[in-house]
This record gives sequence, C-alpha cells and structure tokens, in this order.
Amino acid sequence: MRLSAIDTLHLKEALQNAVVKCSERCLYQSAKWAAELLDSVPDPVLSDLDQEAAAGLQGYQHPAFSSNPDPVEAELEAKELSKYLLAKSFFDCKEFDRCASVFLPDSLLSGLLSTKANDATTPKGKGKASAASPFEQALPSLSQKSLFLALYAKVISGEKKKNEESEMIMGPQDLGTIKNSHLVIVSRFLERWFAEHKAEDSDLPPSQGFLEYLYGMVSVKEKNEDAAFDYLLNSVHLFPWNWGAWLELTNLISGVEQLNKITPVLPQNIMSFIFYANTAVNLYQQGQDLAASVNDLLELFPTSSFILTCRALLNYHSKDLYTAEQNFSNLLALHPHRLDSLDHYSNILYVLNMRPKLAFLAHLCSSIDKFRPESCVVIGNYYSLLSLHEKAVQYFRRALTLDRSCLSAWTLMGHEYVELKNTHAAIESYRRAVDVNRRDYRAWYGLGQTYEVLEMNAYALYYYKKAAGLRPWDGKMWQAVGSCLQKMGKDRDGIKALKRALLADSYYDSTLSSFGSAGPADRMAQMDPEVLLQIATMYDRLGEVEEARAYMELCVAQEDGGATENVDASAVGTSNPGESFVVHGDSPGSDGDAEGGYEGRGGAGQGEGTGVTVATSKARMWLARYAMKTEDYVTANRLATELCQDGVEVEEAKALIREVRSRMELADLTER
Repeated sequence: MRLSAIDTLHLKEALQNAVVKCSERCLYQSAKWAAELLDSVPDPVLSDLDQEAAAGLQGYQHPAFSSNPDPVEAELEAKELSKYLLAKSFFDCKEFDRCASVFLPDSLLSGLLSTKANDATTPKGKGKASAASPFEQALPSLSQKSLFLALYAKVISGEKKKNEESEMIMGPQDLGTIKNSHLVIVSRFLERWFAEHKAEDSDLPPSQGFLEYLYGMVSVKEKNEDAAFDYLLNSVHLFPWNWGAWLELTNLISGVEQLNKITPVLPQNIMSFIFYANTAVNLYQQGQDLAASVNDLLELFPTSSFILTCRALLNYHSKDLYTAEQNFSNLLALHPHRLDSLDHYSNILYVLNMRPKLAFLAHLCSSIDKFRPESCVVIGNYYSLLSLHEKAVQYFRRALTLDRSCLSAWTLMGHEYVELKNTHAAIESYRRAVDVNRRDYRAWYGLGQTYEVLEMNAYALYYYKKAAGLRPWDGKMWQAVGSCLQKMGKDRDGIKALKRALLADSYYDSTLSSFGSAGPADRMAQMDPEVLLQIATMYDRLGEVEEARAYMELCVAQEDGGATENVDASAVGTSNPGESFVVHGDSPGSDGDAEGGYEGRGGAGQGEGTGVTVATSKARMWLARYAMKTEDYVTANRLATELCQDGVEVEEAKALIREVRSRMELADLTER
C-alpha cells in the first residue's frame, strides 16, 4: 500500500487536526494514539509536479488552528473562550465536578431531571402541561465543544466516585453492583439535545461527531448496545479520526460475522482499514489476509507502536511465540518507555520460561511507572514464574485497584488462585474477567479447569464449549472438551472433539507460514500422543477394537515423528468438524499466557518425534496385550521388550515377557 506525496501530506494534516481536536476535548488517549501514528508517517519526498500541487498548501491556515467553519459554532466558541479555558484547566487538574459546573451547574441538571420526573407523574387531566413539561426548561445555548467537555467531565466524575465507593478488590462487599450515578443525567441531556437537532424545523448547526461518541459510550455503560452501535457509527462518519469511538465499536463486536456485517457501512478511509485489522486481531483471527493487511499498514506507518503491537499479537494468537517475542523485543527497543501491551509480552516470556528477560522487563516497568496496571501485571507474572503465588496475587490486585477493567489481571489472578488451591476465589476472578470481556476465552477455559478440579464435569463442559466456540481452531480447547466428555461417559462425542483437536493443531502448523516462521506442514507429521491415546481408549471402551488398535499404533509412531506404514493415517480426519456437537459460539477464543498451553511449540511438527512418553508407553502396553489376545506372541514379546528399555511400566512388561515365553514354550510343546 503506497500513498502519493500529496496524499501523505493530507494524511498528516488530518492526524494533526485529530490530535488538536481530541486534546481540546480532553480525549487524551485518542490524542496520544493519533500523535503516535502521526509521528510514524515518513516525511514525503515531493517531486517537481507534487511541489507545484503542494504550493497551495504553503499559504493557508492549518484547519487544526483555524476557527470553526460553522459560523454559529464559531461565534459561540468565541464567546465561551474564557469559560472554556477555565473548564479545561479544571479538567486537567482532575477537578471534574468543577469543570462540569462551569457550563452546566447542578441546579440546571437537577431541573432537567425534575421536569422529566414531573412529566412521568402528571395526572391525565393535565395533558397539555404534561406534553410541554419535558421542554419547559430550555437547554443552555452552548457550543458543542464546551458542551462535550462539561458532559464528559460529568461522566468521568461519576466513574471516579464509583471506584471510590467500591469495596476492596475481591472483598466481602465487592459485588460489582455499584453504578455510575451520573449516567442518567448525561443520557437525558443528550437525548433532548439530539431530539432538538433532529427536529424538522431545526436551524441548529450540524453535529461534529463528538457528542454522538459520548452518547454511544454512555449507552454502552447502560447496556444499551443497539443505541450505542447507531451513535458510534454516526460518530465515526462525522469525525473518523477519534480512535476512542473505534475502540468502543471494537468492544461491541462479538464475532467475525458481526465485523464483516458492519464493514460495508463504515466510512471508506484509512481509519476503517486500521479498525478492521485491530478488531480481527482482538477476535483472535489468523491467516495470510490479515497478516498482509498488517504488513500494508506497516508500509504506511513503519515505526507505529500500535501497528507493531498488532503484528506481535497476531503472532502471539497464532502460537508462534518465538516470533511474537522477537517482535515485542524489537518494539521495546524502538519505544523503550512505552508500557502499553507489555502485559502481553510478559505472558509470552512466562510461557517460554525466559526468566532473565522477564526480570529485566519487570525492573524496566517498575522504573518507568510502578503504578501503571501494565507494570503491576508484569511484576505479578515475574513472581508467578518464581512460584511466589501470594506475591503475584498481591500485584494483580494492585493492578485491579488502579484499573478494575484490567482483563489480564483478572484472568491471571484466577490462575494464581488455582495454584493456591483457592477454587472459590479463582472462579470469582474468572467470572469478573468474563464480565469485562466476554470474548476472553482464557477466562472461560479457566472456569472449565476450575470446575473440572471440583469434579463438576457438567459445568466444566459448558465453559470448555464456550472457550472452544471463541477459539475453534485451538486444539487445546477441543482436547479439554473431549477429556471432559470422556469423564462423563460420552465416548462417541468425546472422540469427535478429540479428532477435531488433532485437526486444529494441524491448522496452526500450516498457518505459521503466513508469518514467515515455517513452511507448509504435513498434517500427519506430528500429533499429540496424549490425544491419540485418549481416542484409542474410548474406542476400546466402545468395543471397536480395530479402531482402538489403529490409534494405539499411531500413538506409538509419534515417538519417531510420524504415522506408521500399517496405520491408515486418514483415519484421523474421518470426523468432519462440522458434524461435531454444538458449541456456544455466542461470543467470538489462551493467548496461552499462564496456562502452560504451549509446551513443545518450538520443534513440534517438524518430524522430530516426541521420544518415549508415558502416553506412548501405555499405548505400547495395550498393543502388547492385544497381541497376546490374538496369539501374536512374537509381536507381544517385541513390544514388552521395548517397554523394559523405555523404563516405563517395567514390572508389568517383565511379567508380560514371562507370560509370553511360557505360552511360546507351551505352543512349541503342543506342536511336537
């Protein structure tokens, strides 16, 4: 993806305008995002023709610093400049109620609420008064910039008070039921404001997109997702450079189908392209198309920390951990003081057991800002790697005290409570993680694990199915579903789930080439012997001995890294993923953080073999006994001898050898 020099200049101008507009409205995270993206745009090299076309750009006032093009809004902004500067200074000093009261005093807002309440309780006989009462108190004549700042300060003030009134994290009264009391005021005010501006006889200036963003954000907090979608879509059409509005849309999208459905109605510009790539990454998608989209964005913004983070997370979700670690390491070298997304980097270092790097990262985060949620999560992961689980819980709780919506902290704290055998606290942590983000399959998987430890297999199966619905191409999810079904005695469904686990692992092996880390992989080159043993065991319980034998032989063959000549390898693919039992796909799928789900990812799948494992030894023992039943004593003797060499189940193997030899001697005597 290439832009001409003039298009690059226009892009930089739009981003500069976005930084100024968002900063004026105290949307500092959106302003920071736009400024970082702006800084990553390389300066264009103008050709002679482009210089002539750009000559008109030299003698004009930048739109970011020019007055509002709407004359009514420009006049209001000029009148309110002194008050606006006062209100903004209050906001910057975190005096949010004082900021709101500059333009919207409490008496005005309470009057709006009282007229609404009176309207609801007016007797029928006073119908005329009732019809007029909601509009008896006219809305103040304010510019949209000042109105947004006042209402936004009111929302932030409510969030601050909600956090102050909340109990200690995971305390006895921490039920998560405290609400932002200011949402009702802001919602009713905006409802009336939009009603007046949408009236047919209205001569009011058109909206600028920021109030739609605020109303969408309030609607999300009030669980009114349909209204939130409508207003957020209007917001990104009116002002597409507000990244906060795009993030709110991302949080509302629960699956790829929904993402593809709204894509045609989005504004056709670079922001929609960035939004689609970011949302797909957040939905744990992989593939060559998505990787190509991220690479195209990197051509436009080669040093963008945000796009580089998307690429690293894409590798992370594809289980290509070593490439993801390298990408995060390069990102940290490029932006050494940036803490955003370093909690994901610490998860990768934890899984790869890179203790020195994780120690360095924890020290770095602590030296930059020890009271950032990301820093606390990184330090908590470090203590978890040292098996200091109480200390890890302490830092995860600190992260949640700083930001109760910190998803990683809730999930990782659940893992630590599992290690501490505190299943009640683990379940509560995972449930709170699901409340923050229902797309986080790690929390669903953790709930399944915890209930499985409690031997509540029906509950565990429900949560495992949720995790599998979110991440259908992760073999670990399907293996958990199959194991749970096996414990419940549902062997037929369990076999289907475990076969799908084998297919899912081969999917990841074959898609790693999208990111340049591997070539096309043979689906049968390497399979998990544990899964093969489970499938064979369930076939044996169902009385299908030949199928059981085939999978036992396939399990043993994994020691050398492939299928045997005597086994029909296509048997693994006999289960069509589509014919498996229904999963809960209402949410879109562990990054493999602290769950230990990536053992052996470095060399598996390349034909190296697993070597002797407990699973292959059990399969060899089963095959030896099967050979005894079929009077194939030579095969039974060979397998039992191999078991003695393996050093697993040696005593049983020696007993089997003695029995084989006695039967062979008896057979020789009978023949004579």
